[in-house]
Amino acid sequence: MSAPRPARRILGRRTPAALATAALIALTLAACSPSTPDGGSDDATQGFADDGCTHVTIATSSEKVNMLDALAEAFKESPEHDKLSTCATVRPINVSSGNAARYLTSGDDWPSDDTELWPTLWSPASTVWTDRVAAAASASLVGEPESFTRTPVVFGMPEPMAKALGWPQDPISITDLSQLCQDPAGWGSVGKDIWGSFKISKTNPNTSTTGLSTILMQSYEAAGKDADLTAADVTAAADFSRVFEECVIHYGDTTGNVLSTLYDETQNGSSGSAYVSAVALEETSLLNYNQGNPDSHTVQPGETLTPPKTKLVAVYPEGGSMWSDNPVTVLGADWVTEEQRTAGQAFATFLQTTSAQEILPQYGFRPLDESVPLGKLFTENFGVDPAQPTITLPKPSVDVISTAIDQWTQVRKPSSVLELIDISGSMDDPIGDGRSRLDGAIEGAQTTLDHFRSTDEIGVWAFTTGVSDPDAGEGIQVLRDVTPLGADGEKLDSSLEDLHYAQRNGTPLYDAILAAYRAMSERAEPGRINAIVVLSDGEDTDSVTSLDSLIAEIGKDSGEGGSDAPVRIFPIAYGEGADSSALQRIADATGGQLFDASNAERIDLVFASVINNF
Repeated sequence: MSAPRPARRILGRRTPAALATAALIALTLAACSPSTPDGGSDDATQGFADDGCTHVTIATSSEKVNMLDALAEAFKESPEHDKLSTCATVRPINVSSGNAARYLTSGDDWPSDDTELWPTLWSPASTVWTDRVAAAASASLVGEPESFTRTPVVFGMPEPMAKALGWPQDPISITDLSQLCQDPAGWGSVGKDIWGSFKISKTNPNTSTTGLSTILMQSYEAAGKDADLTAADVTAAADFSRVFEECVIHYGDTTGNVLSTLYDETQNGSSGSAYVSAVALEETSLLNYNQGNPDSHTVQPGETLTPPKTKLVAVYPEGGSMWSDNPVTVLGADWVTEEQRTAGQAFATFLQTTSAQEILPQYGFRPLDESVPLGKLFTENFGVDPAQPTITLPKPSVDVISTAIDQWTQVRKPSSVLELIDISGSMDDPIGDGRSRLDGAIEGAQTTLDHFRSTDEIGVWAFTTGVSDPDAGEGIQVLRDVTPLGADGEKLDSSLEDLHYAQRNGTPLYDAILAAYRAMSERAEPGRINAIVVLSDGEDTDSVTSLDSLIAEIGKDSGEGGSDAPVRIFPIAYGEGADSSALQRIADATGGQLFDASNAERIDLVFASVINNF
């Protein structure tokens, strides 16, 4: 068995920014439990069985969890395992690459109550992240990363849309996509008026390798280069990238959430064109989507996957693609024991062997060993071309990458967000950590305020019976109108505190959402991410509006072509009493996403993940 872990250090008080960072990481850690993929489980449910072996946790990006499970099983039968003095059990946990990098850089302990889940190994999607940790913290912390597989970053497009642009005969560049973004006619410029405007989905580069690779690919394109990208090139590409960002529907932690929404739309008879036209993603995620696993979840024994009615095809940009080179390394963290270090290194060595490399293509990853055949997935039937990309864009230096991330903060699409918070009587219920549900909601909203720029618009409404606002109507208390945040962060923080003293009665959930939707629709602008975040801990009890009537109105812009300024709703189902089925319907009707905070103690974590979309 592994030796006991060192005692956890006592940490000082964290800033709101640090809390938000830790919250996002803790959420991804919680979300990897097979039994509760929504993140509502306790870390204890994910622990190792008492099998008498050395326990080795590998923190990895979500798309590799399935594959690493299979590799961990194969490792048990390998010569590399046989050479160990005691058996070793390897277990992957899902942590986004950017989140893990920031947490390792912070110098704090790993954010899990179960110390057995503190990682011995780290496998981010790209050595970009190990380089950043080495530069910001220490090279010894990330050890000696070595890639064991790779996958290119592409644009996934519904096949009919790609064909409208000349795919697969004609090459398609990032400039082509940018021009389609700018064209007022949108898809009408290629004779497809009914498809409306061209819409792109991208992930947040602070947490996602795909998001980071895409902004670097944009800079390469603007500079007309396929190598030697400089910080000056990135700076000069700001206007090009700003235009490209204008087509983004909303940002997110992973492509899985967007792909799940697109999958649901195509299965229900829609082409998905009203939601998104192109998704920046890794080739392996596209292969998972086309097999019927849009969120790349861990496929359970006996689970049947249903392929989408409309497959995505990989558009390899004419100017070249960056690759996610998927390193693995033994961490130099002080919680890693010598026994774990030895077992972890044996597993890393095993990943380079032919027997391990032969497993990779089964999960949509390209092996580094070129003698290994790619197999049946890497074919046109699954939307990919094994001969592509013909141009590989090299990974820039750390300073260039930092310049790109900093630039994205300035050029990303601006947001207009209304937070709609339930303050009904049940929000006084305790959540088990000394706070009430309302306390958790207030703190969750407060710790995410510094995510927004001064030019982003943010408003806060509270809802319950017995209150009213002359403009918003019955059941609504306006804490802040939707206006640019400016320098009002501290003032808004204080206004949220006022909710502690608000009267708390019934739950007019549907009426409140309808009022918020109408208000946001009237002011929505095409150049912004227009969104409503709804937090509720119960079922509707007092609305005049029925759920069906609400769905009919908020879903009217989600038809073919959609709206130039859609308002998407992101509900948070808070606590076990929340009506998740109704909130899911509300999210689906607008192309939003439901977030599960059924474990109310995790509300701050979930709130941080929601805000990362904007």
